[in-house]
This record gives sequence, C-alpha cells and structure tokens, in this order.
Amino acid sequence: MQATDTVEVTGHLVDSGILSRVLADIKEYDGDYTIDRFVVGHEISDTSHATISVTAEDDEALQRLLMRLQTHGVNLVDPGEAMTAPAEIDGVFPDGFYSTTNLETRIRVDGRWVRVQNPEMDCGLVVEGEGAALRVRTVPMADVKAGMRVVCGAAGLRVTRPIPHRDAGDSFGFMESDVSSEKPQTVLVRQVADGMREAKASGQKVLWVGGPGVVHTGASPAMVALVRAGYVDVLFAGNALATHDIESALYGTSLGVDLAQGRGVEHGHEHHIRALNTIRKAGSIKAAVDQGVLTGGIMHALVTNDKEFVLVGSVRDDGPLPDVYTDVLDGQRAMRSHLEGVGFCLMVATMLHSVATGNILPASVPLVCVDINPATVTKLADRGSAQARGIVTDVGLFLEQLALHLAPDYQGSR
Repeated sequence: MQATDTVEVTGHLVDSGILSRVLADIKEYDGDYTIDRFVVGHEISDTSHATISVTAEDDEALQRLLMRLQTHGVNLVDPGEAMTAPAEIDGVFPDGFYSTTNLETRIRVDGRWVRVQNPEMDCGLVVEGEGAALRVRTVPMADVKAGMRVVCGAAGLRVTRPIPHRDAGDSFGFMESDVSSEKPQTVLVRQVADGMREAKASGQKVLWVGGPGVVHTGASPAMVALVRAGYVDVLFAGNALATHDIESALYGTSLGVDLAQGRGVEHGHEHHIRALNTIRKAGSIKAAVDQGVLTGGIMHALVTNDKEFVLVGSVRDDGPLPDVYTDVLDGQRAMRSHLEGVGFCLMVATMLHSVATGNILPASVPLVCVDINPATVTKLADRGSAQARGIVTDVGLFLEQLALHLAPDYQGSR
C-alpha cells in the first residue's frame, strides 16, 4: 500500500534552487508529490515556505525518501516521536537506521526535543542515557557497538539548514555563488580575512585543510606568518604537505625544485626522502624542532606556536613521517576530535582532504575552498558539503594576499 506524509521547507527556495532539487529527488526516488501551499518571499532577504504532500509505494520507501529530503532542510509537518532499535553487531547499524545529514539536528525523545551534539553526514544517531542525562550523538558506522540505541526512520527528527543572509552589506555576499572565478581577487581575500577575524573574535577556532601546493607555490612563508598571527589553530593535511614543507626548510627545495630559482637542482629528487629520514631519525616533527634539527617552515611554526595538526596518510605515501596516521579510521577519529569550537574552515590546494573534512564538518561552519581547479570545489559540494564556496585562483597568490591582510608584520616574499 502507498504511504503518504506531509513535509515543509523554508528558505530561499526559488533563487537557490532548493525547491527544484527537492521535487527532483522525490521523482528520483520513485515518489510523487502535491504542493499544498507555497508562500514566496517578496523582498530579497525574505524566505519562502512550501508545504508538500509526498507519496511513496510503501512506508519503507517513504522513510528513505524522507531521509533524502532532509539533506535539503525538509522536515515532517508532524514529526511525532523518534524510534530506536538496538545495534546487534559491532560496526553494523540496525536495518532502517536514520542516515544523518550535516545539518543542525534535533530529535524528539520522551516528549522533548534534544539537540544532536555533533552533526555529521553519513552516520547514525545513538541515544544514550535517560531523563535529564539523555543525549543524542552521531556515530560513524565503524564505531557503533552492539547494544547501542540507534535511531531508525525519519520520524521525530527536525533539521535546520543555514539560511544565508541576503543583505547588501553582508561580508560573505560572495558566498552566494558556489564558485567565484571572475570576481575581484582583492574583494574575495578581504571577505575571507573578515570571516576569520569574526571567528577569532567570537572565541572560535580557524581550521585549515592544506595540500602540498601550498609549498610548491612558494606560499609557506605566508602561511607561517598566518600561524604566528594566530589565524591557524588546526591543520588537517596528508604526508605530502608536511614532507615537502620540511624538505623546503632543510634543503630549500620542494620535490627537488629550488623554490627561490624555480628550477631543479642536482640530486634534488632525493631531498624529500632524505627529509623524511631525518624526521624519522628524530622520532617526530616536534622532537626534530626540540632538537634544533627543524628550524623553519609551516610545521615548525605550528609546533613552536602550540597549534594542532592531524596528518592522515594514503597508500602512495613515502616514509611516511612518524606523525602520520596510517590507519584511516584512526585518522578520521583524530580529525573529529579537533572539530569542537571550529568557527571557520579554509581549504587550500587539496581535493581528497577537503572532501574528507567536508564530510565530517557541520553545515553551520563557514567553509571556503581555494584551488586553481574549479572541479575541486564542485566535487566538494557534490559530496554533500552544500555550504562550501570556492575561489578559483593560484593558492600562492591568495595566501600571500591573505597574510598581508591578517599578519601586520608580513611584508611579502614572492
């Protein structure tokens, strides 16, 4: 028998394309719909509201469809109470588990709404405790344990999608477009700088996600200046950024290319592996700094300024550095442990680590991706990080300008 329920959605539904994506998803999931009510905002800053009756072939199909629609901020008009079922096997959710979004989420349990502590996409929701001690949190599949109470179905849940401000003076007006490639570079840099200042002024952390292009483009001095100025609280990266940064500090090259001359040097191809060996001999990046072996570069600046970093490796890594997580699940857990208090995220010159970080970040965190390749930003948004906005430009030039905005003592070096 067919199953039907009524949902609602609020936001800039027309100009942002949300409504069209909602209706397209209903059809893609073999459902049908009737728009019961649609109120369109009159002013540019006004939101619109739609109420839609959704039909699927049975209740199981309807629940899957409702979960999909929640990624767009769609909620049941009458959510009811959440249902839970115990996990029976470690690392396996019960059938029909609720697949989470990265949106702010609340769950109705025992007649009251409880806020989910750490919104993250593609996880499950676990209910723990009772009464005043009851809490709900997202749990990755690999970390679910037998006996945990896991939320099933879309009932009893409400999500809130961040609604961008449409005021003319809004500092993040450029984020109204997914990828900015033809807007004035100086304006975009200034807006990112303002966003970082706002995060720091409110007591929040700035998270960076970086790739080796930061070093290859000669932008290491600019990033060092930003670390010292207090605008890099946490860095997520792979083995490559750290290795080539250390190679640069020890040998003046990146992948054997002299960064001052822009040309290869004799035996330069050995430099990165010799840099790795030097740090492995010291025991860790911090130990190399403490021993006076490593005296400059991004990693040195992070250590000497007591900033955090998480390096997660891949199958192609040389070495790797002793600080690199070689178990990806351990790496994911380490990254998640550093997300509390993050109020701004800047991703530069890395696709894989940007997507990985976007997958674990709440949608409420402003996220800007800078890359010479627009496909990096597009892929990030396609993987579910709808809040991601991009600037298509040379990372080296961008970081140089950003440092001039945020680090008063930085004079530029390119």
